[in-house]
Amino acid sequence: MTDHLLQEDSKHSRYQLPESTQRPSKVAKIKGEDFTDDAAAEQDEGEEERKLVEKNMNPNPRLQRYLVAIEYIGTRFSGAQQQSNCRTVVGVLEEAFQKFIGHPVSIFCSSRTDAGVHALSNVCHVDVERISKRKPGEVLPPHEPSVVKRAVNHFLQKNDGDMMVIDVRCVPFDFHARYKAQERTYFYRLSTGKEPLSTFEKDRAWHVPEELDLLAMQKACKILVGRHDFSSFRAAACQAKSPIRNLDELTVTEVGSCPYFPTIREREQGNFAAEDSFSLSNRSKIDPCVSGSFNQLNVQNSDGEVSQGFGIRKRNRCFVVTARARSFLYHQVRLLVGVLKAVGTGDLTVPDVERILKVKTVTAASPMAPACGLYLGHVKYDLPSDA
Repeated sequence: MTDHLLQEDSKHSRYQLPESTQRPSKVAKIKGEDFTDDAAAEQDEGEEERKLVEKNMNPNPRLQRYLVAIEYIGTRFSGAQQQSNCRTVVGVLEEAFQKFIGHPVSIFCSSRTDAGVHALSNVCHVDVERISKRKPGEVLPPHEPSVVKRAVNHFLQKNDGDMMVIDVRCVPFDFHARYKAQERTYFYRLSTGKEPLSTFEKDRAWHVPEELDLLAMQKACKILVGRHDFSSFRAAACQAKSPIRNLDELTVTEVGSCPYFPTIREREQGNFAAEDSFSLSNRSKIDPCVSGSFNQLNVQNSDGEVSQGFGIRKRNRCFVVTARARSFLYHQVRLLVGVLKAVGTGDLTVPDVERILKVKTVTAASPMAPACGLYLGHVKYDLPSDA
């Protein structure tokens, strides 16, 4: 978000996170916009959209609006929104577009992710007027979306390569990436176990040394799903007019560690499956790969204990929290994950979650999860069929 930091409540001061994952202490307005985590309340969005359409009743017919989906590594940006003297998602993307078309553009994101938050697919829109470089002033037909994708990626890859355009399409001029979004899905990765994070997962997940009780976390999710006053899961700097949100989905799922490579047992299973007459009988002799045993080669050491073979990293268990809603409050997802983690470790009980929700104050919630494990996964639209 901004490079200012949100001061943490004194009640939580004993839960200090690493420097790179501290809560922001202050969130400033930039260009007059408020920084709710993703979007304003639904009723506010309708009014904003109406004003936007009225403002654009007579658009420049030479402009083409593109809807652009991007992925990026959040730890390399100071958030999504444009800021002075900071490297941001919007700033880097605008620079790539300017190099492509030869003049400045303004880009508007569907979700203004914080510093450190990744995106599997964030969506923005941009208006482009294609002007001839050979004959200045001559307006040419708009580029095809495939050309825009290829050209912008060319310049992005020359600029550290930590962002990529994954999809582009033409949309009507009144189509707004933020206000037309019907749903946003976030994922949060937790790696649990005594082993430190793999080099390949550094700044990509939250490492929790304790074991997590998956069943307890799933029970807690059921309490939080639905339409509630989420004041207890709303950072102090949130400027949304209403704390009411409808949380359509909140789930916890155990998944394979990342990056994932098949174990010896899995490779053997695949080989046996390719055989004809012996496939079923041979496969039954091999134990299925169980959760938490990814990449493990079990051998006995001199003490008779089962251990990994030399040079085989012991894999932590990995969990993904999925949160889906039309819009979220500022830091809502990270505060939700913080409470779910506390339930998983036994620091909170399932009834505690219900109490925290009802008390309607953020000081009752557990310290929020660090940004590095959060991913904006998908933004859903009702796209025009002729786009």
